[in-house]
Amino acid sequence: MTMIQEEGATLDEVATVAYAHLFQAFAEPTRLAIVQHLASGEHRVRDLVEHMGLAQSTVSKHVGFLVECGLATMRPEGRSTWYSLAQSELLRTLIAAAERLLDATGTQALLCTHLRLPHTHHATDTDKK
Repeated sequence: MTMIQEEGATLDEVATVAYAHLFQAFAEPTRLAIVQHLASGEHRVRDLVEHMGLAQSTVSKHVGFLVECGLATMRPEGRSTWYSLAQSELLRTLIAAAERLLDATGTQALLCTHLRLPHTHHATDTDKK
């Protein structure tokens, strides 16, 4: 995530804002659904619109938020832009931890089944950085 430290803000305040911003990405059901779709591989906004049945502006806004948070990356190709998860291995760990936490509180919930399966990485996958 690229955040500029405001003048006078302490590192603790900057870290708190960074954490809040990251978890906001997962707090919105549409963004969480987009993460699930991106877990299966690259998508264009128009693909996500078709899969999810939402307006293009809605999907674009949420994908933009995910990119801003550093959870998704974009790859231009001609007139299209392809989006993918930026750190699928780390997201796999985070989702698994969230599932264990929910299970410990009495809620069984499975999310992002694509993150549990071995994923064939594309040559442009940023996980390898």
